[in-house]
Amino acid sequence: LLSRILTLFLGHRPKPHDLLTGNLALVHILMLLTMMFLSPGPFESLHLHNDVKCKALFYLHRVMRGLSICTTCLLSMLQAVTISPSSSWLGRSKQKSRCYVIHSLLFLWILCLSFSCNLLFITVAASNVTQPQVLSFGNYCSLSSARYLRWSLLFMLTQVRDVCFVGGMLLSSVYMVTLLFRHQRRSQHLHNMSLSPSISPEKRATQIILLLVSFFVVMYWVDLIISSCSVVLVAYGPVVLGVHTLVGNA
Repeated sequence: LLSRILTLFLGHRPKPHDLLTGNLALVHILMLLTMMFLSPGPFESLHLHNDVKCKALFYLHRVMRGLSICTTCLLSMLQAVTISPSSSWLGRSKQKSRCYVIHSLLFLWILCLSFSCNLLFITVAASNVTQPQVLSFGNYCSLSSARYLRWSLLFMLTQVRDVCFVGGMLLSSVYMVTLLFRHQRRSQHLHNMSLSPSISPEKRATQIILLLVSFFVVMYWVDLIISSCSVVLVAYGPVVLGVHTLVGNA
């Protein structure tokens, strides 16, 4: 994040990739800070009303989680556009990619902020909960059962949004792998690289893409399964919370 800020202050025009990686860095820093403040020690040191703390921190964490998934998808799409041949329809949009990225980032922020706004009305401090049927997150924050059905419906819509963006990331990754495979075959035909014992750059890039995407998708689906089971069973114990936090941070 600091390197991206210095790029702006030094007068260099930021590239689309710089805008997305800078946004991802900011989002992940805020995610880590909210998780730190939701832990027992630092949470108690804040001089705010408990409900205010829970609403602000839990809302911010959910917004940053959604932005992390959406921005990662956008970054994957930008990489697919970058390596596309100039003759393709994606390649012809390279010159306008900076404008597209700025507008897309603004849209993603508005989308994630609006999808999580319902949490501001149903999140309460655990010490203020009087209803027996609530979904608790650790020792401090809970979801009020008065509006639990409405939150469940919004939770499903949020998951649909995330699945769509993860699907977009998968499609762009498959597109990049296909382009790299075609380029590798042309290189082998032209330069007889098939006789070379070393791994080609295209094959190395393909392996890295598949490794990162597979890890991201597996962590996301584990996160989705834990969240869905917790909502359906109305149970969110400390062990489940710890595993969910570990998977989400991963």
